[in-house]
Amino acid sequence: MTLTIRSATPDDIDAIVGFIHALAAYEKLAHAVKADPATLARYLFGPHPMAEVLIAETDGAAIGFALFFHNFSTFEGRPGLYLEDLFVKPEARGIGAGRALLARLAQIALDRDCARLEWSVLDWNAPAIAVYRAIGAQPMDEWTVQRLDGDALQALAATAPITA
Repeated sequence: MTLTIRSATPDDIDAIVGFIHALAAYEKLAHAVKADPATLARYLFGPHPMAEVLIAETDGAAIGFALFFHNFSTFEGRPGLYLEDLFVKPEARGIGAGRALLARLAQIALDRDCARLEWSVLDWNAPAIAVYRAIGAQPMDEWTVQRLDGDALQALAATAPITA
């Protein structure tokens, strides 16, 4: 069995959608998935891509993915990579695909002169946390993720001053 990591292409969109649904089910968030192939294709492979995807394969079959994008650290004065999602099919876990995806992301971060690679993990996901500790990742205990979406996002945007 040969494990490879490659950049996704538009031909992978159905696999990416499948991975997103499988990840959402694992995280008990299946009800929250709104992504569809056309929208994802536009934002991943359209004229102004907003994110990138790596695909993990064994012998040509997709077994996992990592979706990431650039952020920026004002303190570092340099870009970073933010890993939005990483998922490996349950039947393919234990062969190093997750670690290989993370290693490739680390290499991409270095190649692009990024200061850091960051991500969030659900506090109950002990298997993932164990992998992250094993590769040297550290929790950011003093930080709490904040989110604004839906009606709250719309309400705040409606108060924005007029811009020139």
